[in-house]
Amino acid sequence: MKIYVHEQGVQITGKAWEVLAKLKEANKHFETVKEWRDSVHSVRPKLVNVDCTAAKKKLGSS
Repeated sequence: MKIYVHEQGVQITGKAWEVLAKLKEANKHFETVKEWRDSVHSVRPKLVNVDCTAAKKKLGSS
């Protein structure tokens, strides 16, 4: 799974369960994607590529 944060928004690529898990995780800290994007830009103004291999796969999914 990869997350790209840029000025226009956030692009999340990966399997559906990975994207959903990341959005649920972000929802614990931020109410909107805009808040999440703005918080990342306050720390890192450049394009961010995050490799989220630590996400755990649900049992029984392919």
